[in-house]
Amino acid sequence: MIRVLLVDDHPVVRKGLRALLDELPGVEPVGEAADGAAALRLLAEREADVVLMDLQMGPADSTMNGVEATRRIAALPDPPRVLVLTTYSTDADILAAVEAGATGYLLKDAPPEDLAAAITATARGETVLAPPVAARLLGRVRARHPALSPREQEVLGLIAEGLSNRQISRRLMISEATVKTHLVHLYDKLGVTNRSAAIAAALQTGLIRAR
Repeated sequence: MIRVLLVDDHPVVRKGLRALLDELPGVEPVGEAADGAAALRLLAEREADVVLMDLQMGPADSTMNGVEATRRIAALPDPPRVLVLTTYSTDADILAAVEAGATGYLLKDAPPEDLAAAITATARGETVLAPPVAARLLGRVRARHPALSPREQEVLGLIAEGLSNRQISRRLMISEATVKTHLVHLYDKLGVTNRSAAIAAALQTGLIRAR
């Protein structure tokens, strides 16, 4: 069962999303929040596998937006995955969300079946990008052609599968410290700061293929 927390400042949107989630097999809504701060309070009380996160919520000076909430959620000891669901598709919004740690980025005009598939993929740790979002990221990284070592390519493929550092170390029979070193080199070559951004960049440069 995939436990989903809804975060959006519009009650009508939350109601519609809740109705959609209630109809999906294998999905259980575990709560609703009107802003990032409320989402963090709920996560302190209950567990979730995926947070469906809006980006802009209410006046900027009175609520925690989706990017900051995503950053704080990603810093939790055992964080849920964050799937951004928003109307915003500017380069700044996309990059900010991905760099904050979002696993996926979907637009609110996506068909219900795409949202359902995205929630399932996000729960598995797969990066999910709406086509317009992927196109924008491609434009930002098209000129970059990082040369990865065979081991870095292996590590990249395993993080794309959603494996943790410990799982990667066991799979490749190397230490976790060595895995972290490979990740540092990967991030530097791809020009990113975290796993989700690395996977997004690798997809757009053809270093890995979408499954």
